[in-house]
Amino acid sequence: MTYQYVEVVREGPLTIVTINRPEAHNALNAAAQLELQDVFNDYAADDSQWVAIITGAGAKAFCAGHDLKQQASGGGFATPPAGFGGLASRFDLNKPVIAAVNGVAMGGGFEIVLACDIVVASQNALFALPEPRVGIAALAGGMQRLPRIIGLQRAMGLLLTGRRVSAQEGHALGFVTEVTDGDVLDAARRWAGEILACSPMSIRATKEATHRGLTISVQDGMEAEWDYPMMKALLASEDFVEGPKAFAEKRAPNWLGR
Repeated sequence: MTYQYVEVVREGPLTIVTINRPEAHNALNAAAQLELQDVFNDYAADDSQWVAIITGAGAKAFCAGHDLKQQASGGGFATPPAGFGGLASRFDLNKPVIAAVNGVAMGGGFEIVLACDIVVASQNALFALPEPRVGIAALAGGMQRLPRIIGLQRAMGLLLTGRRVSAQEGHALGFVTEVTDGDVLDAARRWAGEILACSPMSIRATKEATHRGLTISVQDGMEAEWDYPMMKALLASEDFVEGPKAFAEKRAPNWLGR
């Protein structure tokens, strides 16, 4: 499918999504939001796609957030049901998503990053939730996810000031997985390659159990994870047989994702 504001490339089981509005620092207007929702709907439904990377076009910006110019001209502030960028409210996505942050990630752009599982940032990446500075609030998950990732006081230091954080500080705070001085998309592909070396059934079960476990005790999480849909699917899958068999035969496993 051809999109106006998003580019999608599939490299085997890897989906690479590029927000393509560099002239607007990849800020998302209403049409771009709907396109991203469609892209991630397809990714979620396609059994042949196991890992996704999201990045921005150009060297300056990952995503500058909501298109305030559109809002100021009467274009509204609506986001799709799946949330900002088609990701922020997609709580049932058990496939991994990697953010390759190639520059500025502001407001909703930062909230897309926080909704991802692994965050790779270039040296020039900058992060902020500046919504209070323009009379709005970080309603796409920033106020909920950031305190859980870096702790309440550190998060409030960002949420209540809107200040900008470098990639290096983001790594120290804990919301950036890796800072690279090379090509950020190459680094993200490397992470994707390591994930793709694992069973996709195991990856989905792991993501589901980890996220569900964040809101309950360790004991409750360990007792409940056996009944989660992705864990049941893993335990009944061909991959569950193939992994130990390949190990015993001293060969690389042939993951089928079923």
